[in-house]
Amino acid sequence: MTQDARFEDGGDRPLNLGALDGEDLQVLSTLAQDAVFPASEMQWLPSERRFAVLINRFRWEDLKSAELRKRSVERVQCLLVVDNVQSVASQGVERGDADTILSLLAISFEAGEDAEGAVILTLAGDGAIRLKVEALDVALKDVTRPYLAPSKNTPSHPE
Repeated sequence: MTQDARFEDGGDRPLNLGALDGEDLQVLSTLAQDAVFPASEMQWLPSERRFAVLINRFRWEDLKSAELRKRSVERVQCLLVVDNVQSVASQGVERGDADTILSLLAISFEAGEDAEGAVILTLAGDGAIRLKVEALDVALKDVTRPYLAPSKNTPSHPE
């Protein structure tokens, strides 16, 4: 008998997850909700058809453990990578200002014909980044050890 993985099974291991369909992307979106990053950490590599951003992700998967152990909540630096990107457009994003801090609210996919569509990064303050993709291929990978969240506050819980 097999059993689905539980949220707690991840423990303190770094995340390294991929999304190839809408259900998978919902999981990544939940884990990346309330991530913050400077606008300067976004990079589009047209020749590689890749868009990447280094985010400071709240560790939702560790929240219960932090509450039980009465310790501060954590964040971790994480790469969010979207492959098969054909074009990038943004709204309400000051890309030229390296000091602009953006907050990621959600990642969604608008399906087009066949496998193509658009990955939408919805940002706080009515900002958005639209990545036209040939096919859905998104990765979320922790790249540092967790650190105490500077605010020591838990963002509102993901839906």
